[in-house]
Amino acid sequence: MVTSEMFVKRINLGDCLALVAGACLPLSFAPYSLFPIAVLSPALLFILWQTPQRAFWRGLLYGIGMFGVGVSWVYVSFYQFGGIPLVGAIVLTIAFVCFMALYPAVLGYLLTRSNNTPTKLVLIFPAAWTVLEWIRAWLFTGFPWLSLGYSQIDSPLNGFAPILGVYGVSWITVLTASLIVYIYQTRKLLPVYALIVLWGGGWLLSGISWTSPIGKPLQIALVQGNIPQDFKWSSGFQLASINRYLKLSQAHSDADLIIWPETAVPLFLHDIQKYVPTFFEQLNQGPDFLIGIPVMKKEDKYFNGVIKIGTKPGVYYKQHLVPFGEYIPLQAILGNLLKLLDVPMSEFSAGNAHQTQISSTGQTIGVSICYEDAFGDLIRNSLPAATLLVNVSNDAWFGDSIAPHQHLEIARMRALESGRYLLRATNTGISAVIDTKGKIIMHTPQFQIITLRSPAQAYQGSTPYVRFGNGLILSILLLCLLLGIKLELKHANPV
Repeated sequence: MVTSEMFVKRINLGDCLALVAGACLPLSFAPYSLFPIAVLSPALLFILWQTPQRAFWRGLLYGIGMFGVGVSWVYVSFYQFGGIPLVGAIVLTIAFVCFMALYPAVLGYLLTRSNNTPTKLVLIFPAAWTVLEWIRAWLFTGFPWLSLGYSQIDSPLNGFAPILGVYGVSWITVLTASLIVYIYQTRKLLPVYALIVLWGGGWLLSGISWTSPIGKPLQIALVQGNIPQDFKWSSGFQLASINRYLKLSQAHSDADLIIWPETAVPLFLHDIQKYVPTFFEQLNQGPDFLIGIPVMKKEDKYFNGVIKIGTKPGVYYKQHLVPFGEYIPLQAILGNLLKLLDVPMSEFSAGNAHQTQISSTGQTIGVSICYEDAFGDLIRNSLPAATLLVNVSNDAWFGDSIAPHQHLEIARMRALESGRYLLRATNTGISAVIDTKGKIIMHTPQFQIITLRSPAQAYQGSTPYVRFGNGLILSILLLCLLLGIKLELKHANPV
């Protein structure tokens, strides 16, 4: 039995530093954007991993700090909007953080089974870290939040994103950390030159335009209704919500495209005319509309959708659903959890991976809904045909936390990877127009009823990431791991 005294004895200065290093890592992401911390934090962890016996423990502490601070907003979803009692929400949040902390814990255990060498530090550590990020993005439906590459959206390393994607930027970020540790341990100058090449190369690459504009800029309007999540789905407020969006849109009848956020219409598509008879008549008299709305195809099957109203109507159904928010995994076992969470519209079906793309004003639009923009390969499926990207979201689930800022940062990476403008319409903010370099042209404040009006340029062509996806960086990572292991074995068993 582990007593409190035994637990305290297990904690030493290195353990405390691991916890603090992990807790500081989220400061490198939005809204703080202190990108050097994404290098210094893992560098400190690698130094603390010099003792193999404690690597798992320190990796776990690092992960608890990292996810405990970086995704603490899941508590808001559980407690404030999920209807879970305070104690239950705290327990669920702690359980989620501890589970995510196992990733760096297992990594530390695997990487420090033997003494660290320069070869292992430079070749194996960065590649293994990045592979684990990639695994985290799809295992158990995936949770790619806090991948290190996102923290570098405003650093010189962002020049690698259109070539290698976010995981390529993560790899170079961790490689930088490893080189700093190499310098700390050996006092050699060669790693300094490598750092200059990496960061200077990223800066030079950031000046390359991989795609080219096509046609004239479109005038778009992003409508932010700021509907409180607490009563968005209540029957007494549904019509008021719809009328708010209609009224906000009327002032922009001269726009080329008007976009409403995810589930802006809190009624099924087949019910809308029953409650708002003039809905389609009002919208068909002006520009094209993209509107977030749930769509029922059968009595027991409905989708989180975006419909196009105007010339050449179309529809998109969300493919990557949020577990425990839009569906329950292992429903035969966990089916009653839906009642516990009390989440409205929480039994969505996933849309087909091969859907007909929506077109508007002569342009093909790659549509994604909310959490889908965290998955680069999913966005890449619409390219290079899509000349504009649109993401509709409802970040009201996260309240006034850091999550909406992190989500916007993720969307910026998708625009940079693809060389496309990304138009982001959200219910409570942050709505934004993002250019091909991942820069925010215009954005809205949070929690305000507002319409963002901006020009948006369509682009054509393919970045290397659009052509090869994550296959290129995964090949590089595999090569690094194989070479590193071969050299380590040769070092351990010299002829």
